[in-house]
Amino acid sequence: MSFFTPLPTPETVHSNLPLSQKQRVMVSHFRTTAEHIMRGEDERLIIATGPCSIHDTEIALEYAVRLKELSNKVSDRIFLIMRVFLEKPRTQFGWKGFLYDPYLDGSYEIEKGLIASRELLIKLTEMEVPIATEFLDPALTPYTQDAITWGIIGARTSTSQIHRQMASHLPMPIGFKNETDGNFDHAICGALAARHPQASVGINHEGKISSLKTSGNPYTHLVLRGSHESPNYEHLAVSEAIHRQRLYGLNSRLLIDCAHGNSQKDPKKQPLAFCSVLEQIEEGNHLLMGMMLESHLQGGNALSITDPCIDWKTTEELILYAHRTLPKASSSQYEPVQN
Repeated sequence: MSFFTPLPTPETVHSNLPLSQKQRVMVSHFRTTAEHIMRGEDERLIIATGPCSIHDTEIALEYAVRLKELSNKVSDRIFLIMRVFLEKPRTQFGWKGFLYDPYLDGSYEIEKGLIASRELLIKLTEMEVPIATEFLDPALTPYTQDAITWGIIGARTSTSQIHRQMASHLPMPIGFKNETDGNFDHAICGALAARHPQASVGINHEGKISSLKTSGNPYTHLVLRGSHESPNYEHLAVSEAIHRQRLYGLNSRLLIDCAHGNSQKDPKKQPLAFCSVLEQIEEGNHLLMGMMLESHLQGGNALSITDPCIDWKTTEELILYAHRTLPKASSSQYEPVQN
């Protein structure tokens, strides 16, 4: 037996919890910066870092405070984005994320998860923290997309036509992760498909099922995340991915996910991936635009209830090391936004 519980429409949620004009300008500024980096017009490194998944908003805000302080120190060379993953894909069973089950008890109070998630996004935006998230359920994107700087389509959904259609209309860069078996052809095809006009069915801000026609998203790219068996962040694997995407006609810059298959879910291996990517960038691989880290205030599963993370001390040391190593970027690309 199934039970349907009506949710408030995106329009209602936005009306009750709106982004201010200043916040909308801030998100637009962050997205423009991200687009410049993707095009190679901004030479800064992108580092998306944060918890594997959000489960406690107060802890997330404490992390954001530290990240903002660190960002102020490194913004001339690094564009820091906070991972705020509110949905979690499941291969079989398990907790599906804060947005679905905010009380972590199987009660699935989705409306309360929606509200609490949007409240968190608004607070982070007010703190001037750029946000990256994985878009999983297309029906939920209208509730959150206006606050997001960078989107991810996960390894389990990069092959999905529905997610490719969704990515084609999202107004920010979208990374497609290679599959969990290491295959990245489908992620490349996903990034290419999302660049083209798409026709699909979606939910509008009034909550009505609607016909949706898009013009395509020019800012899609590949994310290398390794596989169950081996990583794909080393020189040879990166070169192979670049070669493969060129064969398909995709010439985007890449992100490397230092966690998941690239660390074999051992947080102690994330720094190895991070430093390898940094070394490749220093050697002149300009198609590598940055990395992703799974990071928390404490390491392992002390605070993370999903994948183990590196601790804040390690995160800060890695980012400061990258900052010391990288040349200074053009100052014209990181002037503060004027409100």
